[in-house]
Amino acid sequence: MNKPTVTHSHGTVAIDAASILADLRELIHSARHRVASVANAEQTLLYWRLGKRILTENLTEGRAEYGKRILATLSQELVAEFGNGFNLRNLYRSVQFYEAFPDEQIVATLSTQLGWSHFVEILPIKAPLAREFYAEMCRVERWPVRILRQKIGGMLYERTALSKSTEAVIKTELENLRDGQMTPDMVFRDPYLLDFLGLQGAFSEKDLESAILREMERFLLELGSGFSFVARQKRMSVGKDDFYLDLLFYHRFLRRLIAIELKLESFQPAHIGQMELYLRWLDKHERATGEESPIGLILCAGSDAEQVELLQLDEKSIRVAEYLTELPPLELLRSRLHLAIELAREQAARRDGDEELTSSIA
Repeated sequence: MNKPTVTHSHGTVAIDAASILADLRELIHSARHRVASVANAEQTLLYWRLGKRILTENLTEGRAEYGKRILATLSQELVAEFGNGFNLRNLYRSVQFYEAFPDEQIVATLSTQLGWSHFVEILPIKAPLAREFYAEMCRVERWPVRILRQKIGGMLYERTALSKSTEAVIKTELENLRDGQMTPDMVFRDPYLLDFLGLQGAFSEKDLESAILREMERFLLELGSGFSFVARQKRMSVGKDDFYLDLLFYHRFLRRLIAIELKLESFQPAHIGQMELYLRWLDKHERATGEESPIGLILCAGSDAEQVELLQLDEKSIRVAEYLTELPPLELLRSRLHLAIELAREQAARRDGDEELTSSIA
């Protein structure tokens, strides 16, 4: 298509109409996106303020049936004037919203990335720290509602190392996340759900690795945001011998290389020496300026929590986690995760008690 031209005293100038149109479209789309973002944030803050106002009158509990009737009447009036977004269910949700997130500044920050639909998914979660975890991770990783729903359904919080910490530690970690600092305890999980690989019956480590590479997009989704694939079978020459790391990733929030070794058997202490070698080689030859030291993840068919704890692997920057290629019934998985959390917290409490005793004796 010929470009339109304009003639003036200095000559004829060609005008690229397609380029101008593209620029105008981009300006319109950007403006609409900003308007939509502001509108979503304002809607979220509106529901929070509604919940605060309703709660100050004790219309949900303090006045029992009378309060409920008043709230129902208010809802009818608001729906008639402003639409179904202010129905009775949403008014009750707005009260839940205020009770769950009483700090307006935190809500204002979250609402830059989370819409009301996100909070509707988060509010039914009973554990306050789990609610905060999903809200903050959703903000940082910018999950759409569909992904948030999947993360909650897949019990992401219960599978993180963070959930096994004491309440004080979890609160500190969440505060750090609000300040832009993400730690490994928020990133790594146990177990990893790899049912999407389609592996059944007997399979080899090569089969497992090939399936991961074939389903890399879904594997990255299970690993979490921030992971980038770097290499498979990373060659490391040490003296006269060559060693090969199964998978190498980089995590942009942690600013670290992540070395992953796949094991068909349950975790064995002998696996540690191999991973330590890989991490030292990566630290010496691959670590870039400004990066933190590499972390190793040993993915096994099973692991013994007590054995892993005795090895004090955190000090070696090594994590051990189980992977599941076939998912157990949801209730069984949930009870198993809750038991693991209770045991881990009991162990942490014992360690803290031992440290206090040692300090008092000293």
